Amino acid sequence: MPKEKYDPPDPRRMYTIMSSEEAANGKKSYWAELEISGEIFSKLFYRQPPPPPKPSKLITFCVVMWQEFRTIEVETEQYYSFFLPELKEQGYDGFFSPKSRARTMSESDRKHVDGCAIFFKTEKFSAVQKHTVEFNQLAMANSEGSEAMLNRVMTKDNIGVAVLLEVRKEMLEISSGKSLHGLDKQLLLVANAHMHWDPEYSDVKLVQTMMFLSEVKNIVDKATRSFKLSTSGETSAIPLVLCADLNSLPDSGVVEYLSSGGVDCTHKDFKELRYSDSLTKFNCNGKSSTSNGRITHGFKLKSAYENGLMPYTNYTFDFKGVIDYIFYSKPHLNVLGILGPLDPHWLVENNVSGCPHPHIPSDHFSLYAQLELLLPSVPSQVNGLHLPARR
Repeated sequence: MPKEKYDPPDPRRMYTIMSSEEAANGKKSYWAELEISGEIFSKLFYRQPPPPPKPSKLITFCVVMWQEFRTIEVETEQYYSFFLPELKEQGYDGFFSPKSRARTMSESDRKHVDGCAIFFKTEKFSAVQKHTVEFNQLAMANSEGSEAMLNRVMTKDNIGVAVLLEVRKEMLEISSGKSLHGLDKQLLLVANAHMHWDPEYSDVKLVQTMMFLSEVKNIVDKATRSFKLSTSGETSAIPLVLCADLNSLPDSGVVEYLSSGGVDCTHKDFKELRYSDSLTKFNCNGKSSTSNGRITHGFKLKSAYENGLMPYTNYTFDFKGVIDYIFYSKPHLNVLGILGPLDPHWLVENNVSGCPHPHIPSDHFSLYAQLELLLPSVPSQVNGLHLPARR
């Protein structure tokens, strides 16, 4: 049996609904709550609801076309018994994959293994491909004799998932105002990952992120060839939205790698461990490419949350910081709006010093972004019709 079943409960997660005297007198209570971690949305019901948390800043713009999908971390049983059926009623479909350890566990224990999920609105998108990326398998296959890769990275069973979506033709026609027969498919890749949590393993987080971006690039390149999509210079024909619990702060090598396009093989987060030979396989142009001692990924990624708008995405009693992110690729995508942080005055007034809390079921706060997909320039004639270039 897992060790945690014998551990005493964390007192910070124990909530008193009513006193023993009230219970003895027959008082009834109603307390429904689902506690999970990750970028989530959830419903809580209380007998006497508290004042709702208020975003201190909500930026909104006129939406031309915005991507309706959600990425979360969730347990296997929660996905199949709650999230998938609930969201299907709202017009979503989804893809979920548990961590690698699930394959070695009994059926009863497997349902409690967490993993990553992606949901998408079926009236706007159809799923073309679904992918699971297992970091321990990649570490084993690409160790190149690196003991650090085998002993530190391979032993962590974190995963990432990716769904290649096609924008439905009717959505494109609504946006452009014209019939678009004969044009390329408009694809979008949505990726979600959960990196290792321990601050002492900054090297593992960075290697896992490199592995994931390398696999994402492989997915994009193969799909571009398979669907014979036209490309413009170094710009990919398939935009990318990357959502992740990176377990890494904004000044980390992980965020530097994603934001700047690469990181030096000698970065301090590698802890002077021998990784360099094994990392070259994850370079954007392959092992034979020269990148002046840097590992690069080839995407032009931008964070949806910039300039320190979110003071923290993880809010616990003893840690508060930004470790969750939404990145998107330029120039195909633009941010139209984002949900800002919870009002700090609300947290103080309600004595919320750490989460999970009766008012807030997760220690991770939700990130939410509205994204605009810029459609490619439409040829002047399609099937004899003169069409203007539209967004």
